[in-house]
Amino acid sequence: MPTFEITTASADDIEMLGEWAHAEGWNPGRTDGQAFFATDPRGFLIGRLDGAPVSSVSVVRYGSGFGFLGFYLTRPELRGQGYGIQVWRAGMDRLAGRNVGLDGVVAQQANYRKSGFRSAWTNMRWVGRPAPDIGVPPGITLVDARSLPFDRLAVYDRRFFPAERDSFLAPWIAAPGRTALAAFGDDGELQGFAVMRPCRTSSRIGPLHASSPEVAAALMSALSATAPDTEIAVDVPGINPAAVTLAEQLGLAPSFETARMYTGPMPDVDHTGLFGVTSLELG
Repeated sequence: MPTFEITTASADDIEMLGEWAHAEGWNPGRTDGQAFFATDPRGFLIGRLDGAPVSSVSVVRYGSGFGFLGFYLTRPELRGQGYGIQVWRAGMDRLAGRNVGLDGVVAQQANYRKSGFRSAWTNMRWVGRPAPDIGVPPGITLVDARSLPFDRLAVYDRRFFPAERDSFLAPWIAAPGRTALAAFGDDGELQGFAVMRPCRTSSRIGPLHASSPEVAAALMSALSATAPDTEIAVDVPGINPAAVTLAEQLGLAPSFETARMYTGPMPDVDHTGLFGVTSLELG
């Protein structure tokens, strides 16, 4: 009889998960794994059949009361044999007692509901190239976010995420090939923050936080201008209608749908300033 066991992932396994995600058409960032692994090294589970990895789930803990689930995958040729649900159960056990979030693909949403998740909103990935000459709104200045004291970015990011995530955010903005911009108002207050990362196909922007559609557009345009040979993609949350309207106005095209789901109440965050989800795997 084959032997199936569940282990925590190694750093090499995290890179493998990126390739699995790419095969599913999710277009993960080329260096996402560095930030993922640093956030919660024990939060990635691998199901192994006779030692070979065949299934996975990420169950990352944030703070004391929140968790995020992603990378729920089974090798295509072995689906339907119970290897996925076993890592799922182990992962949910690790997040027991927490409000758990995920971004679920359409095909799995019914299964997630059976496991106690409820839909909060729909994310749509919009892809294309915004105009390179979108002006910065009056009174706004864009700067390299990595030049700012990290505490300022972390406090600002916390407005848009259910828990503190410093151990994720620090490597997320510092990984190779990334561009991070912050928008400041004349009063010295942060008015926006965005990160663009190279991916297998289009470059992806996330997070995209902004005080207005005009600030969000300026950030997207400036980031896109740093990678003129590739399209950009943003996972836009439908709970912010202004973000959806902006994607349409910029001429981007919808391409990939997921649903943000929670086991508990929808967290109280600033959805009006959330123009782009950071990561479908870690929230």
